[in-house]
Amino acid sequence: MGQSTEELTIQIEDTRQRMASDLDTLQDRVSPSAIVERRKQAVKGRVSSVKDKVMGTAQSATDSVTSAASSATSGATGAGSSMASAAQDRVEGAPLAAGLVAFGAGLVVASLVPASRAEAEVAHRVVETAKEQGGPLLDEARSAGAEVAQNVKESAMQSAQHVKESAQESAGTVQQEARSSAESVRDQAGS
Repeated sequence: MGQSTEELTIQIEDTRQRMASDLDTLQDRVSPSAIVERRKQAVKGRVSSVKDKVMGTAQSATDSVTSAASSATSGATGAGSSMASAAQDRVEGAPLAAGLVAFGAGLVVASLVPASRAEAEVAHRVVETAKEQGGPLLDEARSAGAEVAQNVKESAMQSAQHVKESAQESAGTVQQEARSSAESVRDQAGS
């Protein structure tokens, strides 16, 4: 015959869930608060990356301290010049690091500022476009559901009619056999 009612219901439910998930994803993508959060995370990641490049990671700091300590034990003359050089490198790197931290803090504060009017309008247009594009899909799903329901209804009516006709035929057959059996019993009783 075709697909059963349960299979069609499951397919319709799966389609609804996929559409709901797609709409949720789209809404999250164009939500101003989600946009701000993504920007903040991106800035934090970039600042952390730049900070690690400029100031080095904790491992490189540990390596430089270990190196300075070992050179201090190796000799007074060599250690003095090595430690002076290491100290000078740290002093020269500090203003740059401080400037980068200040720059990063400024970017984070700037990302907390509400979206501009243009950004809000673009987000609104994207939402409206999604609604316009999603509307026909929703209408198509509704019409497909109505068509499926109509087909199921027609199939059920045909099946019910077939069962009714079969029952009537069977009742007629039983009735004829009962009459025939009754006549046979009368004939045998009369003889």
